[in-house]
Amino acid sequence: MTVTELSLSGVLLIEPDVYRDGRGYFMETWNRQTYAEHGLDVDFVQDNLSFSKHGVLRGLHFQNPYPQGKLVSVLRGEVFDVAVDLRANSDTFGSWEGVTLSANNGRQLYVPEGFAHGFVVTSADALFHYKCTNAYHPEAEGIVRWDDPEIDITWPVSDPVLSDRDAAAPRLREIDAFQTSMV
Repeated sequence: MTVTELSLSGVLLIEPDVYRDGRGYFMETWNRQTYAEHGLDVDFVQDNLSFSKHGVLRGLHFQNPYPQGKLVSVLRGEVFDVAVDLRANSDTFGSWEGVTLSANNGRQLYVPEGFAHGFVVTSADALFHYKCTNAYHPEAEGIVRWDDPEIDITWPVSDPVLSDRDAAAPRLREIDAFQTSMV
């Protein structure tokens, strides 16, 4: 397994060992001891699965209080996955990191607590899996506009399919400072 810390502190790109042969492949997607040895010593309390069609963009979502760290991966298809730093007093507040995750490349991204998270489907469809360090708390959920010009994410789509809620999301500067001041 290869673990690379990306440009935003705490955001990890994980490339598990994949064992391929004529039958297909095998890979370990979570092992507490192995991941802890590679710097990811967290407790996951909830797993989620979503299915989306091409061009669907979900995000940028966060929780505060009760922030969630997420270990995300794609079981079918491909997505462009994004983490946005919302940590109070962080030198990289409002900065983003994006990577392509797919069933073929087997990559995982760890998005730590204190970040907003989103993804867009770049294949025909995608089955997206994520493990969370905190349970879902609807009263704590926040959202940042996917195309906020101050964050300036370079999405691989120009006209994504959005939920009504995501389409109406506020820009980061329009969100109460308490709501986004995390960890």
